[in-house]
Amino acid sequence: MASIAAPTTASHASTEPENTGIWSWITTVDHKRIGTLYLWTALFFFIVGGFEATLIRTQLMRPNMGFVSAETYNQLFTMHGTTMVFLAVMPLSAAFFNFLIPLQIGARDVAFPRLNAFSYWVYLLGGIFITLPILFQVAPDAGWFGYAPLTTTRFSSGPNIDFWVLGLQILGISSLAAAFNFITTIINLRAPGMTLMRMPMFTWMSFVVQFLVILAFPPITIALFFLLMDRFFGTTFYAIAAGADPLLWQHLFWVFGHPEVYILILPAFGLVSEVLPTFSRKPLFGYNVMVYSGIMIGFLGFGVWAHHMFAVGMGAVADSIFSLMTMLIAIPTGVKIFNWIATMWSGEIRFTVSMKFAIALIAMFTIGGISGVMHSSPPADLQQTDTYFVVAHFHYVLFGGSIMGIFAGIYFYYPKMTGRHLNETQGNWHFWLNLIGMNLTFFPMHFSGLLGMSRRIYTYDAGQGFDMFNLLATYGTYLLVVATAVFVWNFIRSHTRGEIAGNDPWGAPTLEWSIPSPPPEYNFAKLPSVTSRYPLWDLNNPEMTSEIAHSAADAKVITDSHAVPMHIETETHTAKELGIPMPFPTAKPFVVAFSMVVMFCGLLFLRNDMFALSMTVTISGALVMVAGLYSWLTSPLE
Repeated sequence: MASIAAPTTASHASTEPENTGIWSWITTVDHKRIGTLYLWTALFFFIVGGFEATLIRTQLMRPNMGFVSAETYNQLFTMHGTTMVFLAVMPLSAAFFNFLIPLQIGARDVAFPRLNAFSYWVYLLGGIFITLPILFQVAPDAGWFGYAPLTTTRFSSGPNIDFWVLGLQILGISSLAAAFNFITTIINLRAPGMTLMRMPMFTWMSFVVQFLVILAFPPITIALFFLLMDRFFGTTFYAIAAGADPLLWQHLFWVFGHPEVYILILPAFGLVSEVLPTFSRKPLFGYNVMVYSGIMIGFLGFGVWAHHMFAVGMGAVADSIFSLMTMLIAIPTGVKIFNWIATMWSGEIRFTVSMKFAIALIAMFTIGGISGVMHSSPPADLQQTDTYFVVAHFHYVLFGGSIMGIFAGIYFYYPKMTGRHLNETQGNWHFWLNLIGMNLTFFPMHFSGLLGMSRRIYTYDAGQGFDMFNLLATYGTYLLVVATAVFVWNFIRSHTRGEIAGNDPWGAPTLEWSIPSPPPEYNFAKLPSVTSRYPLWDLNNPEMTSEIAHSAADAKVITDSHAVPMHIETETHTAKELGIPMPFPTAKPFVVAFSMVVMFCGLLFLRNDMFALSMTVTISGALVMVAGLYSWLTSPLE
């Protein structure tokens, strides 16, 4: 084993010229910079979605409010759901995919750096495309799941749904491009000795998520393509008078929609599974079972979609099958919760802000999970469906689960990303305000829902029992606004004024903490050779992993001509100095993404009797896209 240099309190400054300026960000193909772009952009859309939610809750604060019009309200609740699902939570997870996966598996980059950059630019431009119409009162207005035939031109003749259909198609391309890239990266670029069962839990959950994306997005792509053809070219895929099945959209959408829940929650599970062992000073309890439970969640996630449709009259047999599958999926989820608790049991717990958010996920997601099990019963679901009880349920799952886990990850990995700590005092204010505000916002919705308050209503009359619950929920939303403001201030201020962080400020066990903070462009000066799940604990504190039984294969030191035994790097140099070839920066992914979005924009003119303009814009965008793609694929990478 090579000698281990002592961890430093601050990473050494690189001798490489600083890569700054807008152009450097437009042309970057560095997975860490792309992860940073994802993080900042997704946090911006998170604030946009929160602002939309604040307007919604203000309108519902009291009976018969006239804060916004009914038309504006429809656009707000549609864009709130669309923004949070597709533009905030998924991309926040993607920020960690980009930044962490290569570092955790001991790779220098992702498999396809340019495709990685392309996926970000498609996400950004697609997000602008679908969000900008709200400024002109033509935003999507039919709910984030856009049920057809209500979204066909017969019932939604304006351009609102056009933006939604095209925008989701654009965003789907981004997600699929990223998914293929990360699957290839994890399968092919792991460091010597980094077997699948040694991968950090975040990488494992990310691996499962990429397969979910690849399998779940085609159904919604087909559904959106049918709707696009109906709206733009007069086909009758969703025309009931022409013999179409009125439930076709619902089946196609929810085959995507329920795996999407696990696409949103599994990355947060992975982040929490990194945080809890570090701050409990114990290996993750039941690693193998945690891996298998994550895979099982992904598998069973494709067998529960129709529990969203218990009210449509599928019949007793179908209802029973989907009811059973919904109950079964609670088992692997419960396994994770108990394993997290077992990880903390008898541990040397440090209650950092990151740890508090991780523990909050366990508690809040458990509440959401329990109400989810209630929805597995068709008789109960018939009473609760389309009420605020369901709104409370999925916000406890997605806000209490995904967002809490993502905040745990941000506080945990901010030192690695920036080289500086977030302020823990301000972080504690953020945590408590966030936790209290979340429960004050969403817990009363259980009661208003049980009293019969319907989802998506613009206003309500007094005397129905909803008044106090809506008032409390609105106050809770305002508290969440304050909490988010504290976080934003901390996040921005700490970027330049935060306490300097070293390689491994938390005493964490995995590969990403063995290199300087922030990591150099090439990640690892020499590729490590991995011999266990917790290489840094094995090096610095062998007793930390004494309870892990290593097989003979695990104990074998794997050698490679480009690999060295695991060690802690304390200095950075330029890639040129070390002789490490790195991909060239290029604007071609941006050009291809931009021209593709222009091509989609051309279709908007098709329904406004502007055929010539539509064809001109569409064909021009397509030609530039093809030319850019050809140049991209034929030019050298390094």
